[in-house]
Amino acid sequence: MMQVNTIGAFVRALLPIHLTAGHTITYGVWVAINPDDLGRVFDTWWSAEYPDLVVDGLLANTIEPWGLLGAPVKLRVIDPDHTPYCVDSVDGRMRSVLTDEWDHDLVLSMLS
Repeated sequence: MMQVNTIGAFVRALLPIHLTAGHTITYGVWVAINPDDLGRVFDTWWSAEYPDLVVDGLLANTIEPWGLLGAPVKLRVIDPDHTPYCVDSVDGRMRSVLTDEWDHDLVLSMLS
């Protein structure tokens, strides 16, 4: 987590993308959150309530080949030993990235 003066508050999250042939690639991303939520998120992150953490924000990274910078995303703790996961979005493109299966070769070719 971090707050950058004049820019905003951010939390880390995991963005899993389902690939063909049963593979998954998981990106570590930054998500911009409402600065008013940062204190609550910070307090919850280090408490017994962490598994119940849910927070909304905007993706602060570009993920190729989709772009997605600024896409709204909902974060939820899936595993209490991990940072929260991107689990849903009101944005159709982002929801598609989270739920559809993507061509393994296409997605991995964007990493080089």
